[in-house]
Amino acid sequence: MAGSRGIERVLAKCEACISDGNFYEAHQMIRTLYFRYSGQQKYAEAIDLLYRGALTLLTHNQYGSGADLSLLLVDTLNKSCTPVTDETMDRLVHLLEKMDPDCPERIAYISHAIKWSSSSDISHKRGHPDLHQKFGVIFWHEHNYPQARYHYLHSMDGKGCAAMLLEYHVQQGYPSEVDLFITQAVLQYLCLKNKTTAADCFKAYTSGHPAIKTGPPYVMPLLNFIWFLLLALEGGKLTVFTVLCEKYQTSLSRDPSYKEYLDRIGQVFFGLPPPPAASQGFFGNFLQNILGGLDEDFDSPSTPSMSGSSHSVTANSRPEKVIDLD
Repeated sequence: MAGSRGIERVLAKCEACISDGNFYEAHQMIRTLYFRYSGQQKYAEAIDLLYRGALTLLTHNQYGSGADLSLLLVDTLNKSCTPVTDETMDRLVHLLEKMDPDCPERIAYISHAIKWSSSSDISHKRGHPDLHQKFGVIFWHEHNYPQARYHYLHSMDGKGCAAMLLEYHVQQGYPSEVDLFITQAVLQYLCLKNKTTAADCFKAYTSGHPAIKTGPPYVMPLLNFIWFLLLALEGGKLTVFTVLCEKYQTSLSRDPSYKEYLDRIGQVFFGLPPPPAASQGFFGNFLQNILGGLDEDFDSPSTPSMSGSSHSVTANSRPEKVIDLD
C-alpha cells in the first residue's frame, strides 16, 4: 500500500512538472524512485512505476525519456524473472505503439522484450509467439513490412501474416513475384518447424490474393510445389519429398536460397543429414540470419535483426540527478 501511495505521489508531481514543461525533472523523479524500489527489490512497484511513467512521457511526445524508462522496464522484467503474462505483454506492446518509429532505443527495447518473453516456455526460446504477433501488427500498421514479416514468422498467426504479405506484395512487389512472397514465407515457417502456421498462411494468401484466381492446382508452378510440399509433410514419405524437389527444380531455381530452406526442411521433417558445411557457403549464413540468428538446431533465442544504433539502459545505471520525492 505504501508503495502504491509513493507511485501515485510521484506521478502526480510528474504531471505537474509536465504541465509546466519541465520534462527532464519529471523523468528524473521517476528514475530516482525506481532505483529506490530496485535497491529494495520491490520489483512489482518498480515495474508499475516505470510503465506508467514511460506511458505518460511518451504520450507527451517525450520519446527519448519515455524510451529510457521503457528500457529500464524490460531490463527489470528480465532481472526480476517476472512471469510472462498477457497483461505484461500488452503493456510492452502499448509502449512500443507510443514510441516514435525512428526512436533508436526502440531496437534495444524490442530485443530485450523478446528475451524476457522467451523465459516462459522451453518452446518459446525465440520469443513468445503472441508477443511477436503483436509486434508484427505494429510494424505492419507502420508499413514497415520487412520487420512485420520477421515477427509474423515467429508467431502462430498464419492468416495475419498472409494478409500482411498480400498488402506487402501489392504495395511494393512486382506482379511476377506474387508466388515468391508466399513461397519464401512458407519455407521459412517450415524451417522453424511451424507446419500448421505455414499451411494457414499459404491457404489464406492463395485464397485472398486477387492475382491468384484458381487453385489448387494453380497456374503458377511454385504455388503447386508448396501445395504438394505441405501434403508431403503430412504423409511423411521421403521419396515423395525427393521427387517433388526434383520435378520442380526449374521453378525452385528462381531463388537460390530455396535449396538451403529445403535442405533444412529435409532434416527437420524427414531425418536427412545436413549437407557438408563447406557446401552451404553464403546461403547457409543467409538462412541463419533470415531466421533470426538461430544456431544449427534453430534453438537459440533470437532477436530482431534491425539496423541502427541503440541506447541500452540497464537496471544498474544510476540516476543523473537526485530529485526530492517527498
